[in-house]
This record gives sequence, C-alpha cells and structure tokens, in this order.
Amino acid sequence: MGEPLLRPLGLLAELTHRCPLGCPYCSNPIALESRADELDTATWARVFAEAADLGVLQVHLSGGEPTARRDIVEITEAAHRASLYTNLITSAVGLTEKKLAALARAGLDHVQISMQDADAISADRIAGYDGAYARKNAIAREVVQLGIPLTVNAVIHRANIDRIGTMVEQAVALGASRVEIAHVQYYGWALANRAKLMPTRQQVERAVGCVEALRQRYHSIIVIDAVLPDYFARYPKPCLGGWGRRSLNVSPSGKVLPCHAAETIPGLEFWSVREHSLADIWRSSPAFNAFRGTEWMKEPCASCPRRLQDFGGCRCQALALTGDARATDPVCHLSPHHVLVAELAEQRDDAPYIYRRNRADRTTAAEMAKVG
Repeated sequence: MGEPLLRPLGLLAELTHRCPLGCPYCSNPIALESRADELDTATWARVFAEAADLGVLQVHLSGGEPTARRDIVEITEAAHRASLYTNLITSAVGLTEKKLAALARAGLDHVQISMQDADAISADRIAGYDGAYARKNAIAREVVQLGIPLTVNAVIHRANIDRIGTMVEQAVALGASRVEIAHVQYYGWALANRAKLMPTRQQVERAVGCVEALRQRYHSIIVIDAVLPDYFARYPKPCLGGWGRRSLNVSPSGKVLPCHAAETIPGLEFWSVREHSLADIWRSSPAFNAFRGTEWMKEPCASCPRRLQDFGGCRCQALALTGDARATDPVCHLSPHHVLVAELAEQRDDAPYIYRRNRADRTTAAEMAKVG
C-alpha cells in the first residue's frame, strides 16, 4: 500500500517562455510555448487561489523572464491576495527600478536573480547578452535597498566553476541573504550543450572544498546552498522530493507538470488548468500518478533501502540516458547504466554554445537532445 497523498507545498508558475537571454543551460523546454498561448491574468489569479486551498505555501514566479509579462504586477498582487509567499525568479534584464518598486508594493516577498559568472565578459558571453552582468548587479542592489530578501542563483559549469569563491564574495557584497551554487542539470538545452558545459572531476573536487571553506568563512553572514553535481555523485537526488509529492509546475499555457522537464517523457498525459481544477489535477492527473510511490520501480530500486529517500532519482534523467523513464537514475552507482554517466562526465568539447534564443539553435538543440 502506497503512502497517503501529501499536499503540495510549492508552485512554480512559468508565466512565459519569453526571455532576452539565451543561456545554453536553460531549463525551459526546447519547444518553447508562444506568447499567444499564455494564460491571462484572471486565470493565474484563479490558479493561485486554488493552490492556496490545496495547501501550497509559496509560489515561484518564473519563466522565461517573468517580468516580460506586462501584467506581472497584477499577477504578483493576485498571489499575495491568495496569501502565498511570492518569489520572483528573474534574470533582472528588462526589469526596471520603477517596476521593481511596484512589485514591492504589490506584496513581493523575495527575489532570486541568476548570475552567470563573476567576470563581466564571461557572464555576458554565457547569457548571450551584452550588458547583462551590469544590469543584474544594479537590480540586485536595488532589491536589497528596497528591503526585499535576495537570493543569488549561480549556475555552475566548466566555464565558471573555478570562480565560485568570487561569485559568493560578490553575493555577500550585494547584500544577498542566500546564494545557490546550482550545478547545471542536463535536460533540454543543457543536454544539447552537455560536452560544452561539463566540468572536470578535478574542478568538481576543488569546488567542493571551496564551498566548505566559504561556509565557514561566511557563517551567519550568508546561507550557501550547494549539492554535488549529478554526474559526479554516488547516489541520485530525490527530484523535487519525489515525483508528485510536494510540488507542481504550471506552464505558460496552463499545462500542469510534476517537474519542469516532465514533457520530455513520451506517453504522459498532462492536464491543463483551463479544463481542470488544480486539486483535481493534483489528485487524479495521469502524469502525476505515473511515478508516485514505489510500485512503478524496477530493480535495483524496488528492493533498495533508499527507495523512500531518493525515489529512484530523476525520471527525466533516466529517460534521457537509458531510454526508459522507469529505470534507476544512472547517477546511482547501483544502476547497471552507471558506467554511461562516468563516460559522459569525461566528454568535453570547446565548440560554441547552442543558445536558446535562435530558431536555428532550437532545431539543432532538439536534434542533439534526441540522441542524448
């Protein structure tokens, strides 16, 4: 008998897939949803109210770039009215000081800004946008000036991993209360750029020691969150705390997903908030029920004492690397496919990034993601 259905705690609201940046590790799907298909303000307000009734405590306003929505202030107000803790996940490019002040008045509780590197030239090259680094720093300082808690999200890969220390130092200087050392996860755009982004084992080992030293140095000054990158780990992470256990994503068009990459798994049926309530989707959606609990597991997961800790790892990663979404996440050293992860972790090239912005790059990325 499976565990009782838990209430979700977090909602990722992907308001749009529009974004001025072209980050080669973007977590958005390669097949981006169009502006014409985006939910309107009233529908988002209903979704937030239903989320609160379901037990959700916090909403992450994300994208793409969420501030590309002209109604971002109204959307934030709706989330605040629903008594949800509101976190804006932004590139900060395109966000003005005036709009930020309006968001603060609307009840915005927290801001998370992505930082590509501590070096301006490298940061702009990674983002695919000249001037992004300067703009991000200016808005970060304004966030702190307004008294809004700030998290710096540092996405880590081969090009910047040796500057983790400087990135944390910059986060402290900006007045951030938290910094995430977020190693790239290889789905979608990052999967297409995997060999271009993959750090060396030596870099990863140095980074682990660096983070521990930084935690001691900045204890009580800033919270530093970091986990070992998947391809260099011994056990997989419990993806979002387990499939359909504690969180849900709503795409720009209204599809509700157990995780941001779930659409890469063929055969799953995703219900939309246009036709179903959020509560109905949470309880009964075929996609959410596909990998809940442990009954779907194969060996070695099915009899593993860690099966209720990591829930077999990531289903999307299992599919991407083995072709089977029910397989043990190959990151696990017990997986019969683990040797593949070890081999891929050693593959690197220095070819130009495939950026998410360009139509030609979307075609190339789609082809590369298919072959893994």
